[in-house]
Amino acid sequence: MKRLQMQFENQEGKVVTYTLDDPVEPIDHEAVNEAMDTVIAQNAFNSSGGELVAKRGARVVEQITEEIEIY
Repeated sequence: MKRLQMQFENQEGKVVTYTLDDPVEPIDHEAVNEAMDTVIAQNAFNSSGGELVAKRGARVVEQITEEIEIY
């Protein structure tokens, strides 16, 4: 499963990560950037450390799970 992780900095300077499952591919880097700007501008989310004040990064993470048969 792939996930889009968007990382922001809050008022306390801590990193806050919001994750979206199964992002549309290929990833539109400009759209992600604009979405993150909108989240900050509209104060769409809040964290325990206050409002989100800056973008820190974004990444796509893929997790592969393989079941192991045990006896």
